[in-house]
Amino acid sequence: MTAGIDQDISGSPDVPAELSRRYLDLLGDVSRTGRLLRRSELESLRTLGERGAETGHGLQRMAAHCLAATRQAWRTLPGITAAVTVADLRRTGDAVLAATEAALAALGEGHERAQRTAVRQEEAARREFIDDLLYGRSDLGLLAEHAERFGLRLAGGYSVAVAVGDVPYADVHPLVHRVERELVGRFGDRDVLLATKDGRLVCIAPDCDRAVLEAFADLALRPGQGYRPVLRVATGRRHSGAGGVVHSYEEALGALDYAERLALPAQRLKAEELLVFPVLMRDREAMADLVRNVLGPLTAARGGARPLLDTIAVQAETGYVNAEAARRLGLSVRTLGYRLERIRALTGYDPADALHRYTLETAAMGARLLNWPEQVL
Repeated sequence: MTAGIDQDISGSPDVPAELSRRYLDLLGDVSRTGRLLRRSELESLRTLGERGAETGHGLQRMAAHCLAATRQAWRTLPGITAAVTVADLRRTGDAVLAATEAALAALGEGHERAQRTAVRQEEAARREFIDDLLYGRSDLGLLAEHAERFGLRLAGGYSVAVAVGDVPYADVHPLVHRVERELVGRFGDRDVLLATKDGRLVCIAPDCDRAVLEAFADLALRPGQGYRPVLRVATGRRHSGAGGVVHSYEEALGALDYAERLALPAQRLKAEELLVFPVLMRDREAMADLVRNVLGPLTAARGGARPLLDTIAVQAETGYVNAEAARRLGLSVRTLGYRLERIRALTGYDPADALHRYTLETAAMGARLLNWPEQVL
Protein backbone atom coordinates (compact mmCIF):
# COMPACT_ATOMS: atom_id res chain seq x y z
CA MET A 1 0.00 0.00 0.00
CA THR A 2 2.95 2.36 0.62
CA ALA A 3 4.75 1.60 -2.60
CA GLY A 4 2.94 4.45 -4.30
CA ILE A 5 4.62 7.19 -2.29
CA ASP A 6 8.10 6.08 -3.40
CA GLN A 7 7.24 5.99 -7.11
CA ASP A 8 8.56 8.59 -9.53
CA ILE A 9 6.10 11.50 -9.69
CA SER A 10 8.03 13.73 -12.11
CA GLY A 11 5.57 13.13 -14.90
CA SER A 12 2.41 13.53 -12.84
CA PRO A 13 0.02 15.90 -14.62
CA ASP A 14 -1.92 16.84 -11.47
CA VAL A 15 0.40 17.06 -8.51
CA PRO A 16 -2.22 17.92 -5.81
CA ALA A 17 -4.50 15.02 -6.83
CA GLU A 18 -1.55 12.62 -7.03
CA LEU A 19 -0.35 13.89 -3.66
CA SER A 20 -3.77 13.26 -2.07
CA ARG A 21 -3.92 9.70 -3.39
CA ARG A 22 -0.42 8.73 -2.35
CA TYR A 23 -0.69 10.54 0.95
CA LEU A 24 -3.81 8.54 1.84
CA ASP A 25 -2.00 5.30 0.99
CA LEU A 26 0.79 6.35 3.31
CA LEU A 27 -1.55 7.27 6.17
CA GLY A 28 -3.39 3.97 5.76
CA ASP A 29 -0.19 2.02 6.41
CA VAL A 30 0.86 4.31 9.29
CA SER A 31 -2.54 4.00 11.00
CA ARG A 32 -2.32 0.22 10.78
CA THR A 33 1.30 -0.17 11.97
CA GLY A 34 1.93 2.97 14.04
CA ARG A 35 5.36 3.37 12.42
CA LEU A 36 7.25 6.56 11.57
CA LEU A 37 7.75 7.70 8.01
CA ARG A 38 10.77 6.24 6.24
CA ARG A 39 13.56 8.36 4.82
CA SER A 40 12.66 7.37 1.27
CA GLU A 41 9.03 8.38 1.86
CA LEU A 42 10.02 11.77 3.23
CA GLU A 43 12.29 12.37 0.24
CA SER A 44 9.46 11.40 -2.10
CA LEU A 45 7.25 13.96 -0.38
CA ARG A 46 9.98 16.57 -0.82
CA THR A 47 10.08 15.68 -4.49
CA LEU A 48 6.30 16.10 -4.67
CA GLY A 49 6.70 19.52 -3.06
CA GLU A 50 9.34 20.48 -5.62
CA ARG A 51 7.18 19.25 -8.48
CA GLY A 52 4.21 21.20 -7.15
CA ALA A 53 6.26 24.41 -7.02
CA GLU A 54 7.58 23.84 -10.54
CA THR A 55 4.06 23.38 -11.90
CA GLY A 56 2.75 26.52 -10.20
CA HIS A 57 0.96 25.03 -7.18
CA GLY A 58 1.27 27.00 -3.97
CA LEU A 59 2.33 25.29 -0.77
CA GLN A 60 -0.88 26.34 1.00
CA ARG A 61 -3.01 24.60 -1.62
CA MET A 62 -0.95 21.41 -1.47
CA ALA A 63 -1.06 21.31 2.33
CA ALA A 64 -4.82 21.91 2.20
CA HIS A 65 -5.20 18.89 -0.11
CA CYS A 66 -3.38 16.70 2.39
CA LEU A 67 -5.39 17.89 5.38
CA ALA A 68 -8.69 17.67 3.51
CA ALA A 69 -7.87 14.12 2.44
CA THR A 70 -6.97 13.19 6.02
CA ARG A 71 -10.19 14.62 7.41
CA GLN A 72 -12.30 12.96 4.72
CA ALA A 73 -10.74 9.54 5.24
CA TRP A 74 -10.23 9.70 9.01
CA ARG A 75 -13.02 7.29 9.91
CA THR A 76 -12.03 4.77 7.24
CA LEU A 77 -8.32 4.46 8.01
CA PRO A 78 -7.45 0.83 8.88
CA GLY A 79 -5.98 1.65 12.27
CA ILE A 80 -9.06 3.65 13.25
CA THR A 81 -11.61 1.04 12.21
CA ALA A 82 -9.63 -1.71 13.96
CA ALA A 83 -9.28 0.17 17.26
CA VAL A 84 -11.14 -1.56 20.09
CA THR A 85 -10.22 0.69 23.00
CA VAL A 86 -9.72 4.38 23.62
CA ALA A 87 -6.00 3.71 24.12
CA ASP A 88 -5.82 2.01 20.71
CA LEU A 89 -7.59 4.94 19.10
CA ARG A 90 -5.25 7.41 20.83
CA ARG A 91 -2.12 5.53 19.69
CA THR A 92 -3.38 5.40 16.12
CA GLY A 93 -4.35 9.05 16.18
CA ASP A 94 -0.91 10.04 17.50
CA ALA A 95 0.79 8.02 14.75
CA VAL A 96 -1.38 9.59 12.04
CA LEU A 97 -0.83 13.12 13.37
CA ALA A 98 2.93 12.52 13.65
CA ALA A 99 2.97 11.25 10.06
CA THR A 100 0.93 14.26 8.92
CA GLU A 101 3.31 16.66 10.65
CA ALA A 102 6.37 14.98 9.12
CA ALA A 103 4.74 14.76 5.68
CA LEU A 104 3.75 18.45 5.61
CA ALA A 105 7.23 19.47 6.79
CA ALA A 106 8.85 17.39 4.03
CA LEU A 107 6.40 18.78 1.48
CA GLY A 108 7.26 22.32 2.55
CA GLU A 109 11.00 21.62 2.40
CA GLY A 110 10.66 20.38 -1.17
CA HIS A 111 8.52 23.35 -2.17
CA GLU A 112 11.01 25.81 -0.66
CA ARG A 113 13.89 23.94 -2.28
CA ALA A 114 12.29 24.41 -5.69
CA GLN A 115 11.62 28.08 -4.96
CA ARG A 116 15.24 28.67 -3.97
CA THR A 117 16.46 26.91 -7.09
CA ALA A 118 14.15 29.00 -9.24
CA VAL A 119 15.32 32.21 -7.57
CA ARG A 120 18.97 31.25 -8.08
CA GLN A 121 18.34 30.41 -11.73
CA GLU A 122 16.43 33.65 -12.26
CA GLU A 123 19.13 35.66 -10.53
CA ALA A 124 21.85 33.96 -12.59
CA ALA A 125 19.94 34.74 -15.78
CA ARG A 126 19.37 38.32 -14.65
CA ARG A 127 23.04 38.76 -13.78
CA GLU A 128 24.10 37.37 -17.16
CA PHE A 129 21.64 39.67 -18.92
CA ILE A 130 22.92 42.72 -17.03
CA ASP A 131 26.52 41.83 -17.86
CA ASP A 132 25.66 41.45 -21.54
CA LEU A 133 23.60 44.64 -21.53
CA LEU A 134 26.17 46.86 -19.83
CA TYR A 135 29.17 45.45 -21.67
CA GLY A 136 27.53 44.82 -25.06
CA ARG A 137 28.85 41.27 -25.28
CA SER A 138 25.80 39.59 -26.79
CA ASP A 139 24.03 39.51 -30.13
CA LEU A 140 21.75 42.55 -30.17
CA GLY A 141 18.73 40.59 -31.39
CA LEU A 142 19.12 37.98 -28.66
CA LEU A 143 19.74 40.71 -26.10
CA ALA A 144 16.53 42.50 -27.09
CA GLU A 145 14.62 39.22 -26.79
CA HIS A 146 15.98 38.59 -23.30
CA ALA A 147 15.31 42.20 -22.32
CA GLU A 148 11.55 41.69 -22.59
CA ARG A 149 11.77 39.02 -19.89
CA PHE A 150 13.12 41.66 -17.52
CA GLY A 151 10.68 44.41 -18.51
CA LEU A 152 12.81 46.36 -21.00
CA ARG A 153 12.02 47.23 -24.61
CA LEU A 154 15.31 48.23 -26.12
CA ALA A 155 13.92 49.81 -29.28
CA GLY A 156 13.56 53.19 -27.55
CA GLY A 157 16.07 55.51 -25.96
CA TYR A 158 17.55 54.78 -22.55
CA SER A 159 19.67 56.59 -20.00
CA VAL A 160 21.73 55.00 -17.25
CA ALA A 161 22.43 56.41 -13.81
CA VAL A 162 25.23 55.01 -11.65
CA ALA A 163 25.65 55.61 -7.91
CA VAL A 164 28.90 55.03 -6.06
CA GLY A 165 29.41 54.99 -2.30
CA ASP A 166 32.19 54.54 0.21
CA VAL A 167 31.36 50.82 0.37
CA PRO A 168 30.70 48.39 -2.50
CA TYR A 169 27.06 47.50 -3.10
CA ALA A 170 25.71 43.99 -3.63
CA ASP A 171 22.15 42.89 -4.40
CA VAL A 172 21.57 42.11 -0.69
CA HIS A 173 22.71 45.55 0.52
CA PRO A 174 19.95 47.31 2.54
CA LEU A 175 20.24 50.49 0.45
CA VAL A 176 19.57 48.50 -2.73
CA HIS A 177 16.34 47.11 -1.28
CA ARG A 178 15.36 50.54 0.00
CA VAL A 179 15.81 52.24 -3.39
CA GLU A 180 14.14 49.40 -5.30
CA ARG A 181 11.15 49.33 -2.94
CA GLU A 182 10.61 53.07 -3.23
CA LEU A 183 10.97 53.14 -7.03
CA VAL A 184 8.48 50.29 -7.48
CA GLY A 185 6.11 51.96 -5.02
CA ARG A 186 6.22 55.28 -6.90
CA PHE A 187 6.39 54.17 -10.51
CA GLY A 188 5.16 50.56 -10.51
CA ASP A 189 6.33 48.07 -13.12
CA ARG A 190 7.71 50.38 -15.77
CA ASP A 191 10.51 49.92 -18.25
CA VAL A 192 13.06 50.20 -15.43
CA LEU A 193 15.89 47.94 -14.30
CA LEU A 194 17.76 48.35 -11.01
CA ALA A 195 20.92 46.32 -10.48
CA THR A 196 24.36 46.30 -8.91
CA LYS A 197 27.53 46.08 -10.96
CA ASP A 198 31.14 46.11 -9.74
CA GLY A 199 30.05 47.46 -6.36
CA ARG A 200 27.99 50.29 -7.86
CA LEU A 201 24.23 50.80 -7.96
CA VAL A 202 22.87 51.07 -11.51
CA CYS A 203 19.47 52.29 -12.73
CA ILE A 204 18.42 51.90 -16.38
CA ALA A 205 15.32 53.80 -17.46
CA PRO A 206 13.73 55.12 -20.67
CA ASP A 207 14.67 58.67 -21.53
CA CYS A 208 10.98 59.62 -21.44
CA ASP A 209 10.96 58.66 -17.75
CA ARG A 210 13.58 61.10 -16.51
CA ALA A 211 11.54 61.32 -13.30
CA VAL A 212 12.66 57.76 -12.51
CA LEU A 213 16.33 58.69 -12.71
CA GLU A 214 15.74 61.83 -10.66
CA ALA A 215 13.95 59.77 -8.01
CA PHE A 216 16.79 57.22 -8.09
CA ALA A 217 19.35 59.96 -7.46
CA ASP A 218 17.23 61.49 -4.65
CA LEU A 219 16.82 58.12 -2.92
CA ALA A 220 20.45 57.14 -3.29
CA LEU A 221 21.74 60.47 -1.99
CA ARG A 222 19.09 60.85 0.75
CA PRO A 223 17.82 57.35 1.56
CA GLY A 224 16.48 58.21 5.00
CA GLN A 225 17.36 57.45 8.57
CA GLY A 226 19.31 54.24 9.11
CA TYR A 227 20.82 54.13 5.61
CA ARG A 228 24.23 55.38 4.53
CA PRO A 229 23.85 57.58 1.42
CA VAL A 230 25.96 57.22 -1.70
CA LEU A 231 28.70 59.72 -2.46
CA ARG A 232 27.79 60.59 -6.05
CA VAL A 233 25.29 59.79 -8.78
CA ALA A 234 26.20 60.24 -12.44
CA THR A 235 23.78 60.02 -15.38
CA GLY A 236 24.80 59.21 -18.92
CA ARG A 237 23.18 60.80 -21.94
CA ARG A 238 20.22 59.30 -23.78
CA HIS A 239 21.10 56.76 -26.47
CA SER A 240 18.91 54.38 -28.47
CA GLY A 241 18.87 50.60 -28.53
CA ALA A 242 20.88 47.98 -26.65
CA GLY A 243 24.15 49.59 -27.74
CA GLY A 244 22.82 52.87 -26.38
CA VAL A 245 22.53 51.42 -22.90
CA VAL A 246 26.22 50.48 -22.99
CA HIS A 247 27.15 53.96 -24.25
CA SER A 248 25.13 55.74 -21.56
CA TYR A 249 26.57 53.44 -18.86
CA GLU A 250 30.13 54.17 -19.98
CA GLU A 251 29.43 57.90 -19.97
CA ALA A 252 28.13 57.70 -16.40
CA LEU A 253 31.23 55.77 -15.33
CA GLY A 254 33.42 58.32 -17.09
CA ALA A 255 31.68 61.17 -15.27
CA LEU A 256 32.30 59.47 -11.93
CA ASP A 257 35.95 58.92 -12.82
CA TYR A 258 36.48 62.57 -13.78
CA ALA A 259 34.70 63.75 -10.64
CA GLU A 260 36.99 61.63 -8.47
CA ARG A 261 40.19 62.68 -10.21
CA LEU A 262 39.24 66.35 -10.21
CA ALA A 263 37.80 66.23 -6.68
CA LEU A 264 34.60 67.85 -7.93
CA PRO A 265 32.28 68.79 -5.05
CA ALA A 266 29.03 68.02 -6.94
CA GLN A 267 27.04 64.97 -5.84
CA ARG A 268 24.90 64.88 -9.00
CA LEU A 269 26.73 64.64 -12.28
CA LYS A 270 25.46 64.65 -15.85
CA ALA A 271 27.63 63.39 -18.66
CA GLU A 272 26.61 66.20 -20.98
CA GLU A 273 27.89 68.76 -18.48
CA LEU A 274 31.33 67.11 -18.36
CA LEU A 275 31.95 66.66 -22.08
CA VAL A 276 34.86 69.09 -21.90
CA PHE A 277 36.96 66.52 -20.03
CA PRO A 278 36.87 63.75 -22.67
CA VAL A 279 37.68 66.43 -25.24
CA LEU A 280 40.66 67.65 -23.22
CA MET A 281 41.95 64.12 -22.68
CA ARG A 282 41.39 62.92 -26.23
CA ASP A 283 45.00 63.82 -27.01
CA ARG A 284 46.73 62.76 -23.82
CA GLU A 285 50.20 63.59 -25.07
CA ALA A 286 49.15 67.12 -26.02
CA MET A 287 47.68 67.63 -22.56
CA ALA A 288 50.83 66.29 -20.91
CA ASP A 289 52.88 68.68 -23.04
CA LEU A 290 50.69 71.61 -21.93
CA VAL A 291 51.11 70.68 -18.26
CA ARG A 292 54.88 70.30 -18.57
CA ASN A 293 55.39 73.58 -20.41
CA VAL A 294 52.95 75.78 -18.49
CA LEU A 295 53.13 74.36 -14.97
CA GLY A 296 56.51 72.63 -14.98
CA PRO A 297 58.31 75.74 -13.65
CA LEU A 298 56.16 75.62 -10.48
CA THR A 299 58.27 72.69 -9.25
CA ALA A 300 61.04 75.20 -8.56
CA ALA A 301 58.93 76.94 -5.91
CA ARG A 302 59.68 76.42 -2.24
CA GLY A 303 57.38 73.64 -1.11
CA GLY A 304 56.98 72.33 -4.64
CA ALA A 305 54.26 72.80 -7.21
CA ARG A 306 51.30 71.49 -5.21
CA PRO A 307 50.45 74.64 -3.14
CA LEU A 308 50.58 76.88 -6.22
CA LEU A 309 48.63 74.37 -8.30
CA ASP A 310 45.92 74.27 -5.62
CA THR A 311 45.87 78.06 -5.65
CA ILE A 312 45.11 78.11 -9.38
CA ALA A 313 42.29 75.57 -8.94
CA VAL A 314 40.67 77.34 -5.98
CA GLN A 315 40.91 80.73 -7.67
CA ALA A 316 39.00 79.31 -10.64
CA GLU A 317 36.39 77.69 -8.39
CA THR A 318 35.70 80.96 -6.55
CA GLY A 319 35.51 83.11 -9.69
CA TYR A 320 38.75 84.88 -8.74
CA VAL A 321 37.28 86.41 -5.63
CA ASN A 322 40.46 86.73 -3.56
CA ALA A 323 38.80 86.88 -0.15
CA GLU A 324 36.83 83.66 -0.75
CA ALA A 325 39.81 81.90 -2.33
CA ALA A 326 42.01 82.86 0.63
CA ARG A 327 39.38 81.58 3.06
CA ARG A 328 39.16 78.21 1.30
CA LEU A 329 42.92 77.86 1.18
CA GLY A 330 43.29 78.91 4.82
CA LEU A 331 45.48 81.87 3.89
CA SER A 332 45.45 85.60 4.38
CA VAL A 333 44.61 87.71 1.34
CA ARG A 334 48.17 89.05 1.46
CA THR A 335 49.65 85.52 1.32
CA LEU A 336 47.31 84.66 -1.54
CA GLY A 337 48.59 87.69 -3.42
CA TYR A 338 52.15 86.50 -2.87
CA ARG A 339 51.28 83.11 -4.33
CA LEU A 340 49.65 84.65 -7.39
CA GLU A 341 52.76 86.71 -7.96
CA ARG A 342 54.95 83.59 -7.68
CA ILE A 343 52.74 81.84 -10.27
CA ARG A 344 53.19 84.79 -12.64
CA ALA A 345 56.94 84.99 -12.05
CA LEU A 346 57.61 81.25 -12.49
CA THR A 347 55.29 80.46 -15.40
CA GLY A 348 55.15 83.76 -17.23
CA TYR A 349 51.34 83.55 -17.18
CA ASP A 350 49.48 86.29 -15.31
CA PRO A 351 46.25 85.12 -13.58
CA ALA A 352 44.88 88.64 -14.02
CA ASP A 353 44.99 88.28 -17.82
CA ALA A 354 41.93 86.50 -19.31
CA LEU A 355 43.84 84.43 -21.90
CA HIS A 356 46.62 83.58 -19.47
CA ARG A 357 44.01 82.65 -16.89
CA TYR A 358 42.32 80.24 -19.30
CA THR A 359 45.67 78.60 -20.12
CA LEU A 360 46.52 78.21 -16.43
CA GLU A 361 43.08 76.76 -15.62
CA THR A 362 43.22 74.26 -18.50
CA ALA A 363 46.73 73.19 -17.56
CA ALA A 364 45.73 72.83 -13.89
CA MET A 365 42.75 70.72 -14.89
CA GLY A 366 45.00 68.54 -17.03
CA ALA A 367 47.40 68.20 -14.11
CA ARG A 368 44.62 66.80 -11.97
CA LEU A 369 43.51 64.39 -14.67
CA LEU A 370 47.09 63.20 -15.18
CA ASN A 371 47.86 63.16 -11.44
CA TRP A 372 50.71 65.65 -11.82
CA PRO A 373 53.04 66.46 -10.11
CA GLU A 374 52.82 63.17 -8.16
CA GLN A 375 52.99 61.31 -11.49
CA VAL A 376 55.97 62.20 -13.65
CA LEU A 377 54.89 63.08 -17.20
